[in-house]
Amino acid sequence: MIQYYEQSDTNPNTLYKRVGGKSFFKELVAKFYRLVSNDPILRPLYPKDLEPGKANLAGFLAQYWGGPPDYSRKRGHPRLRLRHVPFAIGQLERDIWVKHMKSAVKSMQLPASDQSIVMDYFESTATSMMNR
Repeated sequence: MIQYYEQSDTNPNTLYKRVGGKSFFKELVAKFYRLVSNDPILRPLYPKDLEPGKANLAGFLAQYWGGPPDYSRKRGHPRLRLRHVPFAIGQLERDIWVKHMKSAVKSMQLPASDQSIVMDYFESTATSMMNR
């Protein structure tokens, strides 16, 4: 079960607030998708138009890390595993996805403690998406 960080506008210590809000997640996702768009293994798993996926991922991450629940209002419960079932995700795909996401995260120059938390989340979530 996904646990969300406290999504209260009164909590000043969410990662969402520490990184400056939704713009951080949009930039992170844009950097990640640039890597995916040129990857011969991952690119075929994504639809031709990457823009809806970019918006969805940025919205989900912003909400997950303490931002407003806009993602859930628009798309309902995240159901990450269910949404990824149609895609063949094995160890190779998982590892490449994590490599690209780690590159994107490192480029954002987060404080070491926040970077570690975010990297751990992506590692474990990517592993849970494996279905092959």
